[in-house]
Formats: sequence, structure tokens, C-alpha cells
Amino acid sequence: MTIRGLAHRGYPLKHPENTLRGFRAALELKFTHLEFDVHLTKDGVPVVIHDPTVDRTTNGTGAVKDFTLEELRKLDAGGGEQIPTLEEALLLVKDRMLVDIELKQTGSMHAGLEAAVIEVIKLVDMKEQVFLTSFDHYSIMRARELDAEIELGLVIYGATPAVFPFMKQLGVKYLSLKYVFLTPEYAEEAKKHGIQLMVWTPDDENQLQTLKSNYPDVLICTNNLEGWAKVYQGA
Repeated sequence: MTIRGLAHRGYPLKHPENTLRGFRAALELKFTHLEFDVHLTKDGVPVVIHDPTVDRTTNGTGAVKDFTLEELRKLDAGGGEQIPTLEEALLLVKDRMLVDIELKQTGSMHAGLEAAVIEVIKLVDMKEQVFLTSFDHYSIMRARELDAEIELGLVIYGATPAVFPFMKQLGVKYLSLKYVFLTPEYAEEAKKHGIQLMVWTPDDENQLQTLKSNYPDVLICTNNLEGWAKVYQGA
């Protein structure tokens, strides 16, 4: 049985986050969707890591954008895992999962990030299997300017109706918000606009059960993959 859910950074409760090992675990649990984060190296390669620095998730220190890919390869991202490139991560799950690529753009920190990511997606022929999201909505605007067809999404913290006209204007399908802000009224409003809602990141099984019961159409983004699998299957 496939588990309709979004594996957040792979399976970080059991494996190093944003690593191929974690992504394999999500595959083994038959999750339909995978979420991970992308920054740009000093030499312009999109790599999968959440923070703007390597400090928290590796044995190194410094800003991701100040490392070349070769330099990043020397770091331990946990248990001997390396920081994956976007290309490696996509090829691992090709034809097996849909992928939410969160662009970790912050203003103009990563010049060319959007173009580099779209180039990799086209290179591996996975345009129909991915969508790009970001807290930086200007980044999503740039992505749309670069590609008229690629699926896009916005990440927000709290619920707001202000995004719906903007999403319609850009042809944005996905909207991700913190789960505590989800209400029946907001879910209905999103549905009216043809928006696929996603919520992050409920991990408690009681919370997951409540979300499943009240919002069956919402895509759950969680760190607790086995917990959500249990709830989803009604175990």
C-alpha cells in the first residue's frame, strides 16, 4: 500500500536529514511524495541541504555558498553520508515519487538558483514529477518566468487569503502552511481555488489522526514517517 504523504527531508527521525539514506527509507515505506531543500554551491551546483550553513548537519562550518561541490563532498552529513547533489537525489527517486523541491532562496543570496534547479530537472527528465516551492515568493516568480509549465508552490507560515489571487496569476498549484493554522474554512477556500494544500510538520500521532479525519484531501508533510503510515493505514 502506498502512503499518501510528504516525507520531510527524508526520514530525519531515524536517518541524517536530506541524505540519500533518508530518501531510501521514505521509498521503502512507500511514501508518494518527498520534500527536500536546495542551496547553491560556490561553483553553481544545486545541493540538498536545509540550512544556509553546514554547521548543524555536518562536521564542517561555514556557509554552503562558500563551498565548492568538491569541498562539500569532504564533509560528513551524518553516519558517513555526503550532502547529495540535486541530480543525485532526483535520480534516486525517479519514476517512484513526486518531489517537492524547496528553494532555500533568501532575497538575492543565491543568484541563479532557480535557473540551475530547473536545468537539472530538465537534464534528468523529471519535469512531470517535481514541483518547486519556497518561502521566498520572488523566487517562485523567477521560476515561473524561466518556465511556463513547471509546477510551483508557495510556503507560508500562517493562513492568509491574500495568496490566492497571486497564485492564480502565476499558475501556482501547491500551498504549504504550518499545520496549526489549518481550519475547515481555509481548506474549503483553497479547494474552491483548485489549490492542493500541504501542512508541515505534524509528528504526534494524535495530531496526525485528527488531520486525517478532518482534512482527507490535505497532503501531510511529516518527519514521523512510520507514525503517519500507521495512521494512514488505520492501524
